[in-house]
Amino acid sequence: MAEHTFVGFGFGPIQAGLFAQEAFQSGRFRRIVVAEIDQRLVDAVRSNGGTYHVNVARSDRIETIRIDGVELLNPAHPDEAAAVRTALSEATEITTCLPSVKFYDSAGDSSVAALIAEGLRHHKAEATIVYAAENHNQAAEILEEAIAQRLRVRRASPLACESRARTHDLRRVQFLNTVIGKMSQVVTDPGQMAAQGLAPIAPGLDRAFLVEEFNRILVSRTMIPGFVPAIGVFIEKDDLLPFEEAKLYGHNAIHALLGFIGMLKGYTKMTEIKEDAFLMRMARGAFINESGAALIRKHASLGDELFTEAGYRSYAEDLLERMTNPYLADAVARAARDVVRKLGVNDRIFGTMALALEHGIEPKNMAIGALAGVALLLANAAEYRLPDELGSLNWQRLNVDSLTRLLTFLWQSPTSPSLRKLIDCTHAAAEPLVRLLAHQ
Repeated sequence: MAEHTFVGFGFGPIQAGLFAQEAFQSGRFRRIVVAEIDQRLVDAVRSNGGTYHVNVARSDRIETIRIDGVELLNPAHPDEAAAVRTALSEATEITTCLPSVKFYDSAGDSSVAALIAEGLRHHKAEATIVYAAENHNQAAEILEEAIAQRLRVRRASPLACESRARTHDLRRVQFLNTVIGKMSQVVTDPGQMAAQGLAPIAPGLDRAFLVEEFNRILVSRTMIPGFVPAIGVFIEKDDLLPFEEAKLYGHNAIHALLGFIGMLKGYTKMTEIKEDAFLMRMARGAFINESGAALIRKHASLGDELFTEAGYRSYAEDLLERMTNPYLADAVARAARDVVRKLGVNDRIFGTMALALEHGIEPKNMAIGALAGVALLLANAAEYRLPDELGSLNWQRLNVDSLTRLLTFLWQSPTSPSLRKLIDCTHAAAEPLVRLLAHQ
């Protein structure tokens, strides 16, 4: 019997093609509500009777899935914000799918944190879990703290009673982190939509949700006594951090590496990279022998299959196949975008290199990806607002000093014990990158 209420924030492809879709397909939710501030999107789904479509890229075809009975509400309107708060007070499962954790508390009293806090203040559900689906390994803790702060601030009780007030409000609420390795996109190109036969989200919209078939989603273990999530397909883990590292230093790192080098080689679609045996061999080496070897040395004691040679090799081969799936039709430019963030000292590229070095592994292949990212950075110096003396550098003529100046500017206050070795490895990748770009 449908007895649960689902509330989501943000109606993008992961919300629509994962959380709301799974809620609908479970048959266990009496209401599926999503808060979304894009009024055109809200109106289109409403006009379609709460029905929308998601296109699923399988290994051999695209399948269109129809989801019915979804209530889209725009919390920018006071009456609809009130309806969101009411739904939140009854919700058993809540999911935030936002661009960043920065959006949790960025809109004052109409923010996501404020709305959830008000819903929990009038909590009617027996228990509630809140999935934080942002790409941050402490997203759940950040969201919980933002909500707890609001519950405390609005209390009129003496300071000594505040901790009891918070315990009362959140005693049957748990915030869960997630590791979502599901690739997805919003397709807006009419030519691509027509060529792939993609159904629009709803009639009248010139965009489509396209998500991959992969659905092995990892989440924190639910610890509320007696509560069983209505969405039952997620895989619970006691400690998500090792798996978050596998996603960042494996999936995300290799995706960016392929995107950076693919851009320099003039590819437009990730599926084109699949035919570049030389590049794929290098990426496989980075994935298995550098990222994988380091992660296995760090986490083998967990006893999880992923952190074994066979398990990680299978993980890498599966992802390389999925990243270049022609039915997903992922753009190289999308994989390569946001170069500054992806070249952060602790992010996917240099973070993977630092992890490898920490475990005695020379990250030669990852360094090629790092230098490719630097080349893209310099090619778009004006866009990334590099100072003139740095923006005029040529990646093929970088010496250790000029590369150090560039990366020091990029990293601002770097906090890695491997800084000098990271720079040396990247500088040494110049000739291998030249050879890779010349190889067709």
